[in-house]
Amino acid sequence: MAKAGSAVIAYDLSPKMLALVEEEADQRGLMNIATQLGAAEHLPFANASCDLVVTRFSAHHWSHVPAALPEVRRVLKPTGIVLVIDTVAAENPLFDTVLQTVEILGDASHIRDYRISEWQAMLQNAGVDVTETDNWSLTVEFASWAGIKRTSERRIEAIQGVFDQVSDEVRQHFKLQADYSFDLEVAWLQAKPAF
Repeated sequence: MAKAGSAVIAYDLSPKMLALVEEEADQRGLMNIATQLGAAEHLPFANASCDLVVTRFSAHHWSHVPAALPEVRRVLKPTGIVLVIDTVAAENPLFDTVLQTVEILGDASHIRDYRISEWQAMLQNAGVDVTETDNWSLTVEFASWAGIKRTSERRIEAIQGVFDQVSDEVRQHFKLQADYSFDLEVAWLQAKPAF
């Protein structure tokens, strides 16, 4: 977005994440990116001040998505767009439970990967209409995934223990491999303010 010339504010609860954004922007020569620390549930921006609000693989860490989405709606211009790109849970409760278990063991800051139906309902309740959706599978190489998350050896063993005990139905759903690599479902939802 910054490369295209837009003024971008990277807003995040993690000072480390914001430092990474600043470093990357500096390396790329992008001077139109500002960073600001804060929680998604309390956006410090004026009403109807944003053309676009994007969350990419972050909302599953938000403390309270249903409280954050009305804030997103509040800051959107009437012609604004919200984009959600995130890991999503399956509608099947068994697959959902396994995913949440693996995710929280992998990263203690994980809150929830929502189902697409949950996202649609939360967005609608916040006053935005979903206009487009898409979803796809993303293969996760287990060792890299655990490394990026800095998952402890003990938690890695716990995840492997969970995967070792799941049913064939679960193994097939996640396309579980011998090295514990697995598939995640990712969704993209675009929404605009409802009138």
